[in-house]
Amino acid sequence: MHLEFRHLRTIKAIHEEGGLARAADRLHITQSALSHQIKGLEDQAGLELFVRRAKPMKLSPAGMKLLRLAEDVLPRIAALEDEFLSLRKGRTGRLHIAIECHACFDWLLPVLEAFRLSWPDIDVDIRPGLQFEALPALLREEVDLVVSSDPEKLAGVDFTPLFDYEPVFVCAADHPLATRPCIDAEDFADQSLITYPVERARLDVFSQLLFAAGVEPKSIRQVELSAVILLLVASGRGVAVLPDWVVRDSARHPSLVTRRLTQTGITRRLYGATRAEDTAKPFMAQMLKLSRTEPPKLQRRQG
Repeated sequence: MHLEFRHLRTIKAIHEEGGLARAADRLHITQSALSHQIKGLEDQAGLELFVRRAKPMKLSPAGMKLLRLAEDVLPRIAALEDEFLSLRKGRTGRLHIAIECHACFDWLLPVLEAFRLSWPDIDVDIRPGLQFEALPALLREEVDLVVSSDPEKLAGVDFTPLFDYEPVFVCAADHPLATRPCIDAEDFADQSLITYPVERARLDVFSQLLFAAGVEPKSIRQVELSAVILLLVASGRGVAVLPDWVVRDSARHPSLVTRRLTQTGITRRLYGATRAEDTAKPFMAQMLKLSRTEPPKLQRRQG
């Protein structure tokens, strides 16, 4: 039996309107065209679908089976059409984020909370870009936004500047280096350095300071959470270098001290990488805007 969506709409309209004339008006077709359509359906089924002698016109048992199918399928088709319309208008979509910056969770989660208020129908997920190559995954459409401090020239990829940050040295208030106005690479040679569990090339202290100076810390301890790193540093278990938004509250913490790296400090910039065709989508533009404006508020709170 060959069924089309229009057949299901016909069955439903006749059942709800109680006659051919009103159903034809509702479907914007002539009554003769509607009668021809019903006859074709009945010929295919080999059964009568309507009790024509009844007033108003009623469905036969076979017709009721088609009605149940129509009541199941048509709302799902309508929902799918609405979903496609929302996709075309940018109200719905997918935002899977890869972050190459381990500490970015500290500002990204508040940003996503604000984003969800305006875009509740966007499918949001976070994939730490530490176990896979994030930019190739972006090009393969496995993720939709990559947060990175290392922009590259890639065809079809836009790198939108988000905000600048400063990696800062953190130690206990009674640590010998706490009296120094700034910290140089050589100061790490006899220190236990506490870092995130990522490769050294992705840590600012190595890529921006220690590699160039050829300095190796006395030991390295890897810790997953920023709060635990700060706890260990405060208890004298080692020193750390963290983005300024992570240590925003340390100025009010009597057991911690922050210092600049080198006399002039080190400035880094985070970027949001997106596929070029996605950058201007309304929800992506909003996400990039929030990622530019919200993290600096955390940085200002540091002082």
